[in-house]
Amino acid sequence: MSGSVGDDDLDELIHRADLDALVRMIDDRCSDSDWAGLLRVRDRARNAVETGRQLWPAATLAEYRLALLAEPAFVAAVLDESDGLSGRFTIGPLTEVAAQHHTWAELSGELDRGPRASFVAHERLLRGDDIADTDLPDVLDVPLALQPWEPAYALATYTDVGAEFPTPPLSDPVWRSITPVAAPRLDDDVELAVRQLVEPWLTHSNGQLDVACVEGDAEAALGALGLRRARLAPLSSPDALALLAWAGASGGAHGRRRGAAAGRFGAWWVLAALGDLLDDWPVPTDELAALADELRWCRFDAGEPTLGWTLQLVVEDAAEGHAWAISAHDAT
Repeated sequence: MSGSVGDDDLDELIHRADLDALVRMIDDRCSDSDWAGLLRVRDRARNAVETGRQLWPAATLAEYRLALLAEPAFVAAVLDESDGLSGRFTIGPLTEVAAQHHTWAELSGELDRGPRASFVAHERLLRGDDIADTDLPDVLDVPLALQPWEPAYALATYTDVGAEFPTPPLSDPVWRSITPVAAPRLDDDVELAVRQLVEPWLTHSNGQLDVACVEGDAEAALGALGLRRARLAPLSSPDALALLAWAGASGGAHGRRRGAAAGRFGAWWVLAALGDLLDDWPVPTDELAALADELRWCRFDAGEPTLGWTLQLVVEDAAEGHAWAISAHDAT
C-alpha cells in the first residue's frame, strides 16, 4: 500500500490545490482499480491541511470510494480506529458504505476488533450475513442476529456519485378522521429516547420535535400536542419499528447520517422506553417482542402535505392506560 508509482502528478496537484484535477485522478484510479494509489490521494489530500491547503473534499471522496469499491485490505485502511478522522464528511458512515459490497467473511479478517468492526458486522447482518464472531465489542447492546418479530429495515444504496436513502415500504394508509381531546402531559423517558433517535435532525439541521405522553388514548395524546383535528391510520408493529429505525439511521435534511445499524438500535431503545424497560437494558428479546405486539401503533397527520423528513406516530398502551404522540419534522 505504500508504493509511489505515478505520484509525481499527484504531488503537483496537491501543491496547486487543484480540486478538479484531483477528482479526475480519483475517477481514473477507481477505473484502474489502483487502490494503493487512491489511498495515497486520500492521505496526501488530508495531510495538505498542514500547509494551509483545504483539500478535504478530495480526501473525503477518495476515502468514500475506497470504502465502497476497494479490496478488503484497503477498506480496512480507511476504517482504521486510530486516526479519529475517517468518514467525518462522507455522505454516509463508512461502516455502512463498506458493508454494501463487502461481505463479513471478506472483511472480518482485515478489521481490527474495535467499534467500527462491530458496526460493520451489524450493517452486514441487516444485509443478510450470518455473523458468528464472538470477539467483537458489544457497542450497540442489540443481538447480532435478526429476530423473527423485526421488520425488513430500509437500507441505503450508495453509488460512485451519491446515495439513496429510501423510506420503509408501507401499504397505503386507511385514514380515520378524529377530533383530539385536550389532555395534560405526563413526564416519562420516551421524549428523551425519541430526541436521541432524531438528534441529527435537531442539532445539525432544521428539525423540530414534540412528544406528548398522557393518560388516555390516541385522541388525548394528539390533543396534548395541540391538534384540533387529525387522521389516524393503523400500523403493524414491524412497520412502526421500521419507521423508527429509518428515522434513527438518517441525518435528516442536513445532518450526518448514522447508518442502519444505529437506526435499529434507536428503534429498540425507543421501544424499551415505551415499555418503561430502560433500567433493564439490554432487554430480553422476547420481552421486547411481546411489548411491540401489545402496543397499538398508528401514523397520524393533520391533513397537511408531507414535506421533507417526517416521523408522526401515535402509540397506545391499553394495559397501562397511556398513550404517546410523536411528531418530528425536518424541512429540506
